[in-house]
Amino acid sequence: MLDLMGLTADEGEVYRQLVVAGTASAEEISGRSSLTTSATQGLLLALEARGLVCAVEEGPGWFAAIPPEVALVPRLQRHSDALEQARAAVFELVETYRRRARAWGGAEAIEIISGAAALRQHLRQLQDGARHELLWFCKAQYVAMSPESNQEQFEAQARGVLYRILYEQDYFDDPGSLDNVVRGVRAGEVARAVPRLPLRMAIADRSVAVLPLASSDAPPGNRRDVRAVLVRESSLLDGLITLFEHHWEVGAPLRVTDEGQIGEAGPTDAASLAPEDRHVLSLIVAGMTDEAIAGQLRVSKRTIQRRIQGLMSVAGVATRMQLGWHAARRDWI
Repeated sequence: MLDLMGLTADEGEVYRQLVVAGTASAEEISGRSSLTTSATQGLLLALEARGLVCAVEEGPGWFAAIPPEVALVPRLQRHSDALEQARAAVFELVETYRRRARAWGGAEAIEIISGAAALRQHLRQLQDGARHELLWFCKAQYVAMSPESNQEQFEAQARGVLYRILYEQDYFDDPGSLDNVVRGVRAGEVARAVPRLPLRMAIADRSVAVLPLASSDAPPGNRRDVRAVLVRESSLLDGLITLFEHHWEVGAPLRVTDEGQIGEAGPTDAASLAPEDRHVLSLIVAGMTDEAIAGQLRVSKRTIQRRIQGLMSVAGVATRMQLGWHAARRDWI
């Protein structure tokens, strides 16, 4: 095992022979081992140069071992200290790797929130800390914070925070929901509506999101059983932002009329639309293409496209999907 001290197997054997014999010559050591005399002589000189043996003055060619506590114990201690330092360095690397693995694995990007009260507090803090923008998915039947109690929204809007809120169709069946939307839009909220949203969610400044974990179809349960997740900057948060923007693109804009109603400026009631427009809308809702609609009405495709663009302008929407949903919700067809 003396190789741990930096000795070769032959050097270790020669040193051990000297420790046993006290003093010996190359010839004597060679006689007790498989080494030649010349090889043993070379090993003794090498050990002498390294401070492990010394020549005996009384006998030329004879050597004595330096006591192990003098020759080897200090070396052992240095090796032990170096090993301890290496051990500390290795464990520091292990911990650094584990911290990175936990971060990338989501342990630091995700935090579980338990209970409606805690979720409500996080939603308030989310809005209080926002500086630029809040993105929000609003579904029917609130989980922790009723819309009318959310005063943090108006305080944030007064600071200049932009609220972009998507409402699903069922949301408007809740009592007082229209009044809440009107109040928010008048305060600066930009609102759109879609037939259905996949989940409840709020995202502040594109850096943190909060969303309940219960299925969107699950009935309201015990408020103490509410579980939510807080998502910090990560690929998961990037995916949630992309999900919001996708639904935002197909959402129909919600505006407030002078009478305080959700609606559009201009001719938005069914009676103001020409029968041809209502016919076109019914065919769009049926899923027909522009070319098929043109063939059905026996007009050019460009005529149909211009008519559809005009209807989209009136409805304040950007896509055919938005137009179809808007027309159905406003009883245009």
